[in-house]
Amino acid sequence: MSRIGKKPIVLPENVHVTVDGGTITVKGPKGSLTKTFDALVTVRQEGNELLVERPNDEKYSKQLHGTVRAIVANMVTGVTEGFVKQLEIKGIGFRAVMKGTSVQLNVGYSHPVIVDTLPNANIEVVSPSDIKISGTDKEAVGEIAARIRNVRRPEPYLGKGIAYKGERIRRKEGKKAGKK
Repeated sequence: MSRIGKKPIVLPENVHVTVDGGTITVKGPKGSLTKTFDALVTVRQEGNELLVERPNDEKYSKQLHGTVRAIVANMVTGVTEGFVKQLEIKGIGFRAVMKGTSVQLNVGYSHPVIVDTLPNANIEVVSPSDIKISGTDKEAVGEIAARIRNVRRPEPYLGKGIAYKGERIRRKEGKKAGKK
């Protein structure tokens, strides 16, 4: 049995869950999220807990069991606390500017790069070198952060580029002058 799948999801008092077949809607103080899952795995509510169950021990249902439970738990966390990812831009002349709901990145290319936001996630430019992505949907927050980081990944020689805050960049030693 899946260790993650059999753990119950405890619902806070201000969260309401609606289960309609394979569609689950979670409503909380920060908003609401709706996702549709395979009907093979069932989600049922007992009091203030959600239980994810599978009908058999086939490989596909085992795979879905823990995954569905983790996604539903992230939905509950998202509507109560939310998710945040922070990025930092390193490099001379590299900067970020908000353009409506999108962010414009000037990171050493001949043109500015514009990254749009997704539903249930917000982009905020704290300073020209710091970007904060927050929202209720963990998948959307991570997707936007990954898109922004992939515009100019941190390079190992000078460390320039866009990195997650606190990310350790493995540095390489450059050429040695005068080596024979």
